[in-house]
Amino acid sequence: MFGIIIKKEREVCMVKSMLSAMQKKQSGVSEKVLPVFESIIEKYEEEAGPNLIGLKCLQPEWDDEFACAMAKHLTQEQRFQIYKTQGACNGAGADKERNAFALEYAHLALDERMKLFSETFRRWKPTLNKDNTLTLHFKCSHGYYKRALDGTYTVPPKNVELYFERSAGGRLYELQKALGIKLNIKSVDVSPLNKNVKNPVVFTFEILDESS
Repeated sequence: MFGIIIKKEREVCMVKSMLSAMQKKQSGVSEKVLPVFESIIEKYEEEAGPNLIGLKCLQPEWDDEFACAMAKHLTQEQRFQIYKTQGACNGAGADKERNAFALEYAHLALDERMKLFSETFRRWKPTLNKDNTLTLHFKCSHGYYKRALDGTYTVPPKNVELYFERSAGGRLYELQKALGIKLNIKSVDVSPLNKNVKNPVVFTFEILDESS
């Protein structure tokens, strides 16, 4: 459900859709840096074919060339904007159920909707803060956490925050659909991993519109 997207034991790289998001004006990404990403994708296509099947990228270690280029050439704000539509494992296949949920409980206050969302979809309940933000503790059994649980990590990977930035985008997508609200990613806090690599990380979202 969460983590790396896998189909029939093949890892599918999503860098092409990431580049498309960067090319949109609202991303705020300068046209001057786009050739950097275009050249990386060209190299990937030479290695793995036009569909990039089997190419290992955007993994928890975030040590591939495309990811490193994102960290170097894009601001965090720009990455957050891209991840609003390119979030990791947003579970779009469940959108029918999410839309139905949003319609059924549109009359309830946001905090009530969040409680029902948690119970219905078996998710951690977001916390509604006084500063018009939501805080969500996040942990799953795939991606990074699968490796943490099997002992691969004794300390979190160097650039793990970049991995969880994309995970925050997936959670934003889900929350917006099910709760009928509009959000921005405000912060991604991976510091709990320094105490224990299995700890949940913390996402904070700014509420732009909470009406359902």
